[in-house]
Amino acid sequence: MAASALLVTLPVFLQAPWVRLSPASAAVFTAVLVAMGVVLANSADQQHQRLGSLLVGFAGSWLAGSLFWGWARLHPLWHLPIEAFALPLALAGLGGRWRLGCGFYLGSLLGTAATDAAIAATGLMPLWPQALAAAPAEAGRILHLAGLQVLQPIGLMVVLGFACLLLLLSRWLWQQGEVGRVASSALSTTLAVDGIFLLAALVAPRLSGLI
Repeated sequence: MAASALLVTLPVFLQAPWVRLSPASAAVFTAVLVAMGVVLANSADQQHQRLGSLLVGFAGSWLAGSLFWGWARLHPLWHLPIEAFALPLALAGLGGRWRLGCGFYLGSLLGTAATDAAIAATGLMPLWPQALAAAPAEAGRILHLAGLQVLQPIGLMVVLGFACLLLLLSRWLWQQGEVGRVASSALSTTLAVDGIFLLAALVAPRLSGLI
């Protein structure tokens, strides 16, 4: 569960600046993740097998993130479709040996979908391409304005509503066995990262602009 939570944070704090510098190398790194995952999954140690499955699921999220943030980041409507490219494989693999990786991928995807839906519902979607096309300082200013807009009564109600729904869903998933706990960890960590990002946009906009 801790590994699942940790892997959710890597795209924000490691992949984001990497993709800014070299999206192609970030995308190619997917092969390294898959190779590591396959090797660990074929180990005799059960903990290594679980970690290997998680890495393979994480590789799917990593590749999708590299593709979108590297080449399509100014087109927010493409975000979810690109992130969901492995959805059929993940659903089909829930009952197989890669089920933990599939659970991680699905939990992360659900968190991404909820985040995008909240951005759209609060009217912030037009600011997305503006922030990503701007220099870091200007991007931070735009994101700071977006954070202030979230704190308006309607925006705050929308965000709190999404947060409550995700917490309830995370609690339900936690009760569904090991795969559910992996998905729950990914989903709840996504919610926590979103909260940190909102806080950064409000109190440290230059940092949020770099991310």
